[in-house]
Amino acid sequence: MTDIIKKEGAESGDFRSDNHFLLGYFEEKDGALYYRYDAERVIVEPWGENSLRVRASKMPEMPQELWALEGNPKKTDSKVTIHEYSAEITNGKIRAVINNIGKLFFYNQKGELLLEEYVRNREDMFADTTSSLEVEAREFKPIIGGDYELTMRFVSNPKEKLYGMGQYQQDFLNIKGAELELAHRNSQASVPFALSSLGYGFLWNNPAIGRVSFNKNITTWQVQSTKKLDYWITAGDTPAEIEEAYADATGKVPMMPEYGLGFWQCKLRYQTQEELLEVAREYKRRGIPLDVIVVDFFHWPKQGDWRFDPTYWPDPDAMIKELKEMGIELMVSVWPMVDYKSENFDEMKAKGLLTRVEKGVRIDNTYMGNTIQFDSTNPEAREYVWEKIKKNYYDKGVKIFWLDEAEPEYTVYDFENYRYHLGPNVQVGNVYPVMYAQAFFDGMKKEGQENIVNLLRCAWAGSQKYGALVWSGDIHSTFESLQNQFAAGLNMGIAGIPWWTTDIGGFFGANIYDESYHEVFVRWFEYGAFCPVMRLHGYRMPYQPQFGTTGGAECVSGAPNEIWSYGDQVYEICKKYISIRETMRPYTRELMREAHEKGTPVMRPLFYDFPEDTVCWENEKEYMYGPNILVAPVMERGEKTKEVYLPAGTRWTNVWTKEAFEGGQTVTVATPLDQIPLFTREGYTLEV
Repeated sequence: MTDIIKKEGAESGDFRSDNHFLLGYFEEKDGALYYRYDAERVIVEPWGENSLRVRASKMPEMPQELWALEGNPKKTDSKVTIHEYSAEITNGKIRAVINNIGKLFFYNQKGELLLEEYVRNREDMFADTTSSLEVEAREFKPIIGGDYELTMRFVSNPKEKLYGMGQYQQDFLNIKGAELELAHRNSQASVPFALSSLGYGFLWNNPAIGRVSFNKNITTWQVQSTKKLDYWITAGDTPAEIEEAYADATGKVPMMPEYGLGFWQCKLRYQTQEELLEVAREYKRRGIPLDVIVVDFFHWPKQGDWRFDPTYWPDPDAMIKELKEMGIELMVSVWPMVDYKSENFDEMKAKGLLTRVEKGVRIDNTYMGNTIQFDSTNPEAREYVWEKIKKNYYDKGVKIFWLDEAEPEYTVYDFENYRYHLGPNVQVGNVYPVMYAQAFFDGMKKEGQENIVNLLRCAWAGSQKYGALVWSGDIHSTFESLQNQFAAGLNMGIAGIPWWTTDIGGFFGANIYDESYHEVFVRWFEYGAFCPVMRLHGYRMPYQPQFGTTGGAECVSGAPNEIWSYGDQVYEICKKYISIRETMRPYTRELMREAHEKGTPVMRPLFYDFPEDTVCWENEKEYMYGPNILVAPVMERGEKTKEVYLPAGTRWTNVWTKEAFEGGQTVTVATPLDQIPLFTREGYTLEV
């Protein structure tokens, strides 16, 4: 690129050329590089160390929403240089060049090309050959009577590997070649940050509904309706450097509270106060450590009442007091749905606190009633809901909430039919779970609580700073589903969500008396011990008899889901892994501190800790739980042995056999039912 720059120091208004090509107008303003041509305005500005934010719009003024980005980024020694036919901005290890027709190129400090926009235009004097295709990189297609459909195209490097982008139910880690929906659904969380093996990280900072295709020839980002293009890009020498820059830009998790480090017990669903207490007492009688127990959905009279149903939960204050005396925290499920029959519906509708529909009846979900979501994008709605929560749960001693249905979930996913306080769902919908988490985080913070964590079924970029612990949704109880969660958890960590968990054993489709399912359950439980949060949950068969037909009892409940519910062999294995989890508590606490201070994923692909080992970039069967524990979960039925690659550059010890191995080789390990393959890095010992 430097070979075709003609001269420096040209006037910023000098945008004519001897060849009479149409040229844009370059300008420096407040340390940022501005470009404009016709109606389009482009701003490239420093946004943290080694990072740039790019915005483009055809609106009269550039929209100012920060979306996932934190305000007031750290000041850096960036430099803007304007040439005759191009301009560039350098910020630490990243440099962006924009040419005469507005095409952008990004380089690292070594001069290596990281990313370039895909343009095919006869007026591109920097192209190797002219083209008659006439394809724009940034295509703002007007919506008649509205804003713009946006398409953003980049040249694709077919050798590149990409990771992150959130949680999709697929069994591969490298998402190069994948097409992903930029939208949330139950078990799908679109968190649009990708880490590249070429040495950059890319955040699509736009909450609109759309798609991205990481194709071999072109990478295409597309959204249905928006006012601007907005993305953030950073360069780094290691995955850790890139990840930490992203955390600086979008925020970091709080410090995980102590009760987040141990074992959590949950099922769908404890029907009464006494049933839940008896489970907690049984864990205590058996001497099994338990940090959290959960009151799941439909413990309320109607959706949107946000309180205990007094018929089945007559004295929640006494229940919470007894649990705390046992050293157990109570987590309570909260849904955003408001039933037309709820005691709060009329007031919330009158005050404009509910989401709306563009046409048809104002209902977006029909599960156990006709409901509409509260509008988390409306500050007044967030405050209203929190005040109900504070009065009915928080003031009683509940300090951790399960914010379910956080996508939010619709009975019909017609995204274009829903409208929020901040705009139509197709423009802003993906920000809903962020602001759902914010409603509770802000309320709890106001009460003086530190180390806030709440469980959510969805997230978008920036959710982490509001204490979001994300789980992978209502997934099936099979080995195939377990393989999907393996990829989902690692890509969520890379996407900047370090707190992640699954329903151990899966959610749907398992009978507790089915011995073939016991193998799935055990292998999942072993894997769960090495997830950021170890949480047992599921909708087990056979159904339990209902306690009544009114209020919360209208909803059925699944079979018992405690660790003793699956027979003696399963019970003994589960006890062993809860004990291992307790042994790791000091280690896990330090991992949570790193996540809090630097944004480090708790669980991560091998390449994160061993980026120089090329084999690690290919491995999709193992992961690191922190820097010192290598985990190779068994994810296939009947697997008696497993091939495990040990990264180069250190020695490794098999936790079960105590055998030591040099890194850089593949070893075969036995996988009896009670053993998940585990290796520790030289200098660290895990007692089992």
